[in-house]
Amino acid sequence: MIPWVHLDTGTVPGEDSTLRLMRRGDEFSIVVGTIELMNNRLSASEKALANLVCERLRGRPRVRMLIGGLGMGFTLRAALDDLGPDAAIVVAELVPAVAAWARGPLSHIFAGILDDPRVDLRVDDVGRQIRLKPAQYDAILLDVDNGPEGLMRRENDRLYGVDGIGQARAALRPGGILGVWSQGPDRMFKSRLERSGFAVEEVRVRANGGSGRRHVLWIAARTGGVQPDARRGASRSSRPRLGRAAAG
Repeated sequence: MIPWVHLDTGTVPGEDSTLRLMRRGDEFSIVVGTIELMNNRLSASEKALANLVCERLRGRPRVRMLIGGLGMGFTLRAALDDLGPDAAIVVAELVPAVAAWARGPLSHIFAGILDDPRVDLRVDDVGRQIRLKPAQYDAILLDVDNGPEGLMRRENDRLYGVDGIGQARAALRPGGILGVWSQGPDRMFKSRLERSGFAVEEVRVRANGGSGRRHVLWIAARTGGVQPDARRGASRSSRPRLGRAAAG
């Protein structure tokens, strides 16, 4: 068997966690500790996140989208394939090393998508990008950390709590879509979305299309009117942390 080779290490800003980029032949993996976060052979659910959201945006001119988490670029590539030439996509990637790998050892996987004029890659916290101004996006796609439970960075939990959901809703235009990737189900998170003024569809997609574990995607459409009071009930899931970070 071909052994894994450690190519590089990336530091997560403000945290003790580090990411390692590994290679085995033509297979690449991003890991934290002993947990694999991303693999170039397992990309079906990341692509589906973009496909399902873009399907609901069909017919809208000049779509503006925010993607949280660059990963290996699978969500970004799928969005570029689905959206028109007048679209604009901001990608927020927290870890500088992940952005550097996209133009370095993973450049053949990205195959030039970062040079697409529709793409604006920002090495920044996606939460800060969401809060920049209201009603700025037609869609926000979050493929950050483990999903509603943060593995690498506790700050990520705020994205999926009541305040974070409210900020995402405020950043969406009327009828905008919030798409969220997760390694598994979370009933409390789905309930928070619904109480926060979203019509929610939950979709399960296998990691590798027809095989592998099932990941969960929430496709949440912003409904009209004033945001309801979503503070009733638990603000976040109490499941133990496990899974993934720096996805895309």
